[in-house]
Amino acid sequence: MLKESLSSFLRGCRTWRLWTLLGWLDIQQRYARSSLGPFWITLSMGVMVGAMGLVYGTLFGQDMKSYLPLIGSGFVLWALISGILNESCFAFINNANFIRQSDVSLWVYIFQVLWRQMIILAHNVVVIVVLRIVFNVKGYDHLLLFIPGLLVLLLNLTWMSYMAAIWSARYRDVPQLIASCLQILFYITPLMWWPHMLKKHQWIITINPFSSLVDLVRAPVLGAYRSQLAGVLPLFLL
Repeated sequence: MLKESLSSFLRGCRTWRLWTLLGWLDIQQRYARSSLGPFWITLSMGVMVGAMGLVYGTLFGQDMKSYLPLIGSGFVLWALISGILNESCFAFINNANFIRQSDVSLWVYIFQVLWRQMIILAHNVVVIVVLRIVFNVKGYDHLLLFIPGLLVLLLNLTWMSYMAAIWSARYRDVPQLIASCLQILFYITPLMWWPHMLKKHQWIITINPFSSLVDLVRAPVLGAYRSQLAGVLPLFLL
């Protein structure tokens, strides 16, 4: 069984031309006949970060110079996480006819979701770049560490997506369950607040694996160096 699964995964990797093309076509069809095209993704994310940052920054009494980059990078990464997990639930369901009529590896449809969300991430990264420039975020020494952090995040999301796709194809309540869980995780993951704000309730961050996954990518972007790798690797090895 393990040998067959590995063979299917490798066959999916080798057909990268297929799933990259399918993912790009999905983006093109979504924004067909639009003046701004995919850059609506960037615009909508920028508006949401600005509005939510001003509202919650005022409520929490935060310094906007440090708070807006925090919430901006957090929202961009959460859009990647939630987008991949939510859309992967329908990866096999929406392609059921193609799966029945071809011998293409099932991983192709998972990689299609991952690639499509990576394209969206590429558009949303513009928001982070603008925030770093506008608020003069320091710390370029560790900036490139976001690359291995992003790879660890994607590796974890890959197996999560495959499991979500299988369970959703078998049990049609799973997509709603995952969407509800992600909505809860959004509020208990330090995206709009600093971890130290929890004070004696730090255990909420400890039991939430997405806190470490987000921090792996976001910390270098914010000019910090916090290695959470030890807490993330066991998750990937499950």
